[in-house]
Order: sequence, then structure tokens, then C-alpha cells
Amino acid sequence: MGYYDEISSSYNEMYGEEQKKKFEKIKKYISGKTLDVGCGTGISTPENGIGIDPSFKLLKINSKKHVQGIAENLPFPDKSFDTVICLTAVHNFSDIKKGLKEIKRVGKKIYIISILKKSKRFNEIKEKVNQIIRPNKEIDDEKDLILVKN
Repeated sequence: MGYYDEISSSYNEMYGEEQKKKFEKIKKYISGKTLDVGCGTGISTPENGIGIDPSFKLLKINSKKHVQGIAENLPFPDKSFDTVICLTAVHNFSDIKKGLKEIKRVGKKIYIISILKKSKRFNEIKEKVNQIIRPNKEIDDEKDLILVKN
């Protein structure tokens, strides 16, 4: 996670408003205990949630409950969370399919995944989200496509 460690001190300035806007669009779908995969500085982590991110330096800035780790190996039991969100992070997974299966494993009911539109892997990611998570709603955001299963 070299890139995110390098930009950690300016992450909120660079991406904060964008992340806050995305969170506003999804917050009505969030219910119960929530996991934020790729939480970074915690902008999109609900107060009752926990975040996970591989970047130590982003997590140092995060004042919410969090653990360091990767999506492909989530350190939580099956069905631990009512809601799992993952905003603009899937394209960073080393193994997209494995990360999405882990998200599905630890979740119970609600999944919210956003895909960066300009990602070279956009179509591949969307196809895998559709296969594994099976969203029933799409929200078109400025830079992302947000897929929701509720």
C-alpha cells in the first residue's frame, strides 16, 4: 500500500469531500453492525462500524474503530456484520474474487460496493460483484458506480 502510505497526510484533503458525498448516498441502506472494507481514514465508516485497511499510515489518521488487514483475508467470523461496505477500494484488491467472497462471507444481508468508473478493470469488477454479491440496485455516482444488495 505504498501509494496510500505516501499520500496519507493529504488523503482527506484529496478525497474527503468525494468520500463524504458517496457516504451520503449510501447511508440510508446501512443497518446494524457494519464493516467498512478499505476504510482508509474512516470517512465512510459509520459510528457503529469497524473499518479494515492495509495502509498503516491511513489508519493512524483514522479515529474510528479499525484493524489493519486486507479484504482477501478478513479476520472476522462468518456472518459477523449486518452491513458490509467497500467504497472505491475493490480495484486495489490483489485478488478481486477472493476479496468479494470474503466480503460475502462476513456479511449477513446488506452489501454496498462502489467501483471506480475509470478503473481499467471496471467491467471485470462489475461482473464479479454481480456474480458474488448479486446487487439489486445501482446508484450512478460521479466517479463510481455504487452497487447495493439489501
